[in-house]
Amino acid sequence: MLMAVDVGNTHTVIGLFEGDTLICHWRVRTEITNTADELAATIHGLFALKHLKFTDVSSMVLASVVPPIQAAWRNLSLNFFSFEPLMISRHLDTGLKIKADNPAEVGADRIVNSVAAFDKYASALIIVDFGTAITFDCVSGKGEYIGGIITPGLSISLDALGRRTAKLPRVDITSPPPQAIGTNTVDAIKSGILFGYGGLVEELLKRIKREMTPESPKVIATGGMAPLIAPYAPSIEAVEPMLTLEGLRLLHERNR
Repeated sequence: MLMAVDVGNTHTVIGLFEGDTLICHWRVRTEITNTADELAATIHGLFALKHLKFTDVSSMVLASVVPPIQAAWRNLSLNFFSFEPLMISRHLDTGLKIKADNPAEVGADRIVNSVAAFDKYASALIIVDFGTAITFDCVSGKGEYIGGIITPGLSISLDALGRRTAKLPRVDITSPPPQAIGTNTVDAIKSGILFGYGGLVEELLKRIKREMTPESPKVIATGGMAPLIAPYAPSIEAVEPMLTLEGLRLLHERNR
């Protein structure tokens, strides 16, 4: 089986593929101080829940936007799985032409998402990834990565609101507010986050689409918060929660 690992700033998503089928996946907190042994203990526990063993894994592909923990993941692969992992970078065969001013600055997760989305839709695209940051990645109909936008994510705003104010509570935003005008503090915060970020996403998508004219890009959303915001951003045409893992599988196939 292929083990695909997407190391984000807040969470790490781990998936196991048998062929091109994702058979299971997990989301765990990213701890940048973890050692290879600590990562192995976590994965051993997750595997035990599915009656899996380390020997079931034959290869690993890793995308990380957290440099301090990359060495620990590589050591995990070498010491516990006995093979070198495929690390995602711009030097791999991605099938995309990276037209950013400095291709080295483009995050591994953004490349992976773009690869997966273009492989599935084969058209001009805007991929919105709702993670710790919200990223907008633009791909032309020719398969060129042409750039994007980065803005602080929902969790950053909620954490800042809780830490920088004396009386505002931390709020669970998984349930929607009844209306835009909040009649209590909790609904007012929910409204600000959900309607506010929905409006932010819509406005940025409008600007991107104007700049991508005459192409008419399809808008795809992914990331842990995508299902929460998609109802408030009607320009989002599809939510692909496993987009990054699928992109990792594709890149592994192209570069193994």
